[in-house]
Amino acid sequence: KQLQKDLQEINELLTKATRKRLRDVLMTEKHKLELEIKNQPPPKPKDVVEEEKSSLGGYTVKINNYAWDQSDKFIKIYISLSGVQKLPAENVQVNFTERSFDLLVKNLNGKNYTMTFNNLLKPISVEGSSRKIKTDTVLVMCRKKQEEKWECLTQVEKESKEKEKAAYDTSDPSEGLMNLLKKMYAEGDDEMKRTINKAWVESREKQSKGDIPMDI
Repeated sequence: KQLQKDLQEINELLTKATRKRLRDVLMTEKHKLELEIKNQPPPKPKDVVEEEKSSLGGYTVKINNYAWDQSDKFIKIYISLSGVQKLPAENVQVNFTERSFDLLVKNLNGKNYTMTFNNLLKPISVEGSSRKIKTDTVLVMCRKKQEEKWECLTQVEKESKEKEKAAYDTSDPSEGLMNLLKKMYAEGDDEMKRTINKAWVESREKQSKGDIPMDI
C-alpha cells in the first residue's frame, strides 16, 4: 500500500514538473518503485497471516546487518543470530520468489527476527534455493538461474551505483572533482561549507589568471 501511494505521488509530481533534470530524477524513482511493486511477494491469505501472528511470541526485530558472498551457482547471505542453532528447524523459515526472499526466525530468546530482500539483481530458482542453520548463523542460499557473477545484490543497488558513477565519471578530471565538491558542499554541514569556501578562496588567490570555474 505504501509503495502504491509513493508511486501515485510521484506520478502527480511528474504532471507538474517542467524542468528536465527534475523529471529525470522523478522518472528514476518511479522506475525503482515499479520494480519494487512488481517483485513484491504475493500477499498471504488472511487466515495464514492471522495464524502466523498468533504463533509469534514477544516482539519482532527487523534484521539489517548481514554479509554476502557468491559462487558460480549460489548467492549466499549470512545472518548472525546468537543461539539460532538451538531452535527447532521449523522456527527458521525462508520463503523465496524469483526475485525476492523473506526470512522469519521465531521465538529466539523471546524475540522474532525478520529480513526481506526485494528486487534481487537477477532471477533465482525457487526450487533450488534453501537455508542452512549453523552455529549463531543462518545461511540463505539463493540458487542462481544463470551461472554468472553478480555485481551487487539488488537492482536498486545497481541503479544507485550507476547513477553515482555517471555523476562523477567524466572525461574531464577537473569536472569530476567539481561535481564531487558540489556534492560535498550541498550535503555538508556549515563547517564543511566554510572549509570548502576557504579552500576555494585560497586556490583562487594562487591562480594568476583565475580561470578555474566553480559554481556552488
